[in-house]
Amino acid sequence: MEQNKQQKNDDNLTTFRHKIWITTGIVAFTAVLLLIFKATFSVFLLVFAGTLIAVFFRGISSFIQKKTSWNEGLSVAISIIGTLLIVAGLFLLIGAKVQAQAAELIDTLPKTIENVRDRLNDSSIGQKFIERATSKDSMDKAQGFLGQFFKSTFGILGDVYVILFIGIFFTVSPDTYVNGLIQLIPKKGQDKARQISGKMNSQLFNWLKGKLFAMFVVFVLTAIGLAIIGMPLWLVLALFAGLISFVPNFGPLISLIPAVLVALMQSPLTAAMVTGLYILVQFLESNFITPLVQKKLINTPLALIIISQLIMGVLTGGWGLILATPLLVLVIVTVQELYLKKNSTR
Repeated sequence: MEQNKQQKNDDNLTTFRHKIWITTGIVAFTAVLLLIFKATFSVFLLVFAGTLIAVFFRGISSFIQKKTSWNEGLSVAISIIGTLLIVAGLFLLIGAKVQAQAAELIDTLPKTIENVRDRLNDSSIGQKFIERATSKDSMDKAQGFLGQFFKSTFGILGDVYVILFIGIFFTVSPDTYVNGLIQLIPKKGQDKARQISGKMNSQLFNWLKGKLFAMFVVFVLTAIGLAIIGMPLWLVLALFAGLISFVPNFGPLISLIPAVLVALMQSPLTAAMVTGLYILVQFLESNFITPLVQKKLINTPLALIIISQLIMGVLTGGWGLILATPLLVLVIVTVQELYLKKNSTR
């Protein structure tokens, strides 16, 4: 009897040790996966950016198929080649002027900053601002922020190259990659995964359509306003404002900085008019244009967009800030499909 009791205790101890080793192994494996994910997260962002490119190309090809009944391969080819030709054509039409204005902006920027410094020195408030802005602590923080924001995985051109070719590969054979991911999910959940994948694709394409239209409107309104004011370098400033408006909330603030610096070279009144113009364009874009073109999208709370941008910006810099909103769209779709709709049907 005593021997059986001792054997049972030994077995329990062995089982307990076995469970400890299993738990330790799971924790260690999870930690390793998290470290790998953290180290390679910027690469995942590039893959996601390529996915957005593919969603755009596939959306255009689907539209072509619907209107013409052409086969999928031809429609995809027209979508990719046509888009690239349009971009190249626009670059040829206005590229020389934009390049000249951009070069002029870069050349005059140091003089512009010095001019702003002289104007600020004329007042006691301006002097205090310069002292605070040029202190060692402020400079170190600014350099750290800029270094974090502009960091990239393979360099800016390398990142763009990777994103474009990933997007083209995903566009040509999307089923290969989607089915490969879905096969990693247990069979009972694969149908739901396909449904969620289709929903994500639809929402991302709608979001892209709305965002591209809003960017174009921001460019046109800003260009017209700057031309009326008589601003030099109006084309490159308007183009920058349109492109950077892809980033909600923070984009308009970033685009305002070079515009105000250039305007201060003219006069404080011009700077005030340019500031008012940018505020007006941002007001129209946020309250009328974007809500109008994104009616079919998920209603994304503004606070969630800002929080996601802050988190992604701190984690991965510029790419995280740029891609925070479409990533948030995917998260909302997933939560709605897997949790909210499931609970509402109970």
